[in-house]
Amino acid sequence: MMAALLSDLMQQIAATSWLEWSAVVLAIAYLVLAAHQSLWCWYAAAISCTIYTYLMFTAQLYMETLLQIFYIVMAAYGYWQWRYGKAQKDATQVRELSWFWHLRWIVALTLIAAGIALAMQHYTDADAVWLDTYTTVFSLFATWLLTRKQFANWWYWLVIDAVYVYLYSSKGFVITGALFFVYLILVFYAMWQWQTTRTEQQQCSSSG
Repeated sequence: MMAALLSDLMQQIAATSWLEWSAVVLAIAYLVLAAHQSLWCWYAAAISCTIYTYLMFTAQLYMETLLQIFYIVMAAYGYWQWRYGKAQKDATQVRELSWFWHLRWIVALTLIAAGIALAMQHYTDADAVWLDTYTTVFSLFATWLLTRKQFANWWYWLVIDAVYVYLYSSKGFVITGALFFVYLILVFYAMWQWQTTRTEQQQCSSSG
């Protein structure tokens, strides 16, 4: 079993185009840069998603194409927010939203995702429709939270990326599943980095 998985992984690596590898590297760079609250993260995200838009379109995955286009728009919005908007300050200075605020959005998005999933299940031949829909809806929400420098975005990404590891691996996309496992590790790194910065800022404020 392990030998078969390793063989499949090696075949997928060999078959992966330089364009796809570029998108993957930039996607990883995006998370690392976001962990350090660097504006460059949005450039990496925009270029990565632009490449993925082309790849998804040529593969005739039109919903994924639209999702990548939305991510490009969010990258532009995130850059503007971090450069000029309310999130231009360090994340330690951004007021966190209450747990009740998150609860209301979770309930609302759960109902929205359920409606979309039911429609897709009824009118399309989409596979893994429930997992695919919920991960998509909450990914967009988590991305929006990141544009506002809300620490809670990382908690959402922990759950989302864990589901993506299972979803892609179960569909035979071993490399993509491995990529999201790397994302999981990077999310823990981002949480540690943001929390460390927050602690340092609090110590500086106390000593000042």
